[in-house]
Amino acid sequence: MPQGQVTTVPDDGLTTRQRRNRPLVVVHTGEMKGKSTAAFGLALRGWNQGWSIGVFQFVKSAKWKVGEEAAFRALGRVHSQTGEGGPVEWHKMGEGWSWTRKHGTEEDHAAAAAEGWAEIRRRFEAQAHDVYVLDEFTYPIKWGWVDVHEVVAALAARPGRQHVIITGRDAAPELIAAADLVMETTKVKHPMDAGQKGQRGIEW
Repeated sequence: MPQGQVTTVPDDGLTTRQRRNRPLVVVHTGEMKGKSTAAFGLALRGWNQGWSIGVFQFVKSAKWKVGEEAAFRALGRVHSQTGEGGPVEWHKMGEGWSWTRKHGTEEDHAAAAAEGWAEIRRRFEAQAHDVYVLDEFTYPIKWGWVDVHEVVAALAARPGRQHVIITGRDAAPELIAAADLVMETTKVKHPMDAGQKGQRGIEW
């Protein structure tokens, strides 16, 4: 098992094991594709450890079918039937507030986003999951539908060992500052630059 070497050892009174097992806040941001894909890859590792996985999609349309959803729902069935891996829940928070704006007003979407965030806070308090994927969660924060300071406070106060992965472009500076791990995707080349649209198995 490859092990990275830390660059500093903080004077925090924790043992190496305690520090290693701290719950993380992870942010995947940037303009290039792959942010959600990387988050689901981390969730797969958690599932393999037998951890409970909770996925909450905040922007993609409720009608948008992504391959990861089908795969994780199947993994949830595997766990239920065999005990292998961990339990999985997948939730779509509304009708879609970025790519699909046909249904409902902005006020409706803002209210749905706020209620989705309230549900996640309740789950933090109940320690419902070991890994949370808050997919495209940077957008309701950016649009002011969810207060970033409230998010940062709830992340800091969450009990137990709950890892949280947040994806989306334009992550708020406050969120980046609060995170333990931040990844920014940068585009070098993309098929769309050559006029090629998204394709099955690559984009969904």
